[in-house]
Amino acid sequence: MPTAFVKGDLFGASGLDALAHGCNCAGAMGKGVAVEFRKRFPEMYAEYKEHCTRGRFNLGDVFAWTHEHITVFNLGTQKTWRTKADLIAVKAALEAMIQLAEQAGIRRVGLPRIGAGLGGLAWQDVRSVLVALGESTSVELVVFEEYEPSPT
Repeated sequence: MPTAFVKGDLFGASGLDALAHGCNCAGAMGKGVAVEFRKRFPEMYAEYKEHCTRGRFNLGDVFAWTHEHITVFNLGTQKTWRTKADLIAVKAALEAMIQLAEQAGIRRVGLPRIGAGLGGLAWQDVRSVLVALGESTSVELVVFEEYEPSPT
């Protein structure tokens, strides 16, 4: 299904079965959109941090966490918060996420501009990966390319 690039609020969007974001493999969610994931899903953050501490979350990995009606895919895109994202790891993590989503019957996954903010990658490079992957799956990747607050 073609990747959808939208303007809006990842956390305020309706109709998403899952959310995903790029993470470092050091157990920190202290900046960018990761802070919002940490605030909204503290149990997920605790498990993610434990995976990192035990060396069970590496570049290209996915830590999937499900609670009630939402799944969060944490994608291993950066070694630490001090290093840039790795495009090969971004692609590998997205491929693994899509496979997990297909197996779980997840139809729509919302993502920010992974790897291109604090991760330092060129957005056009990451966007190309997302477009190509979207063409090979029935999972709709909904990329919030530009932030726009949800109506209150």
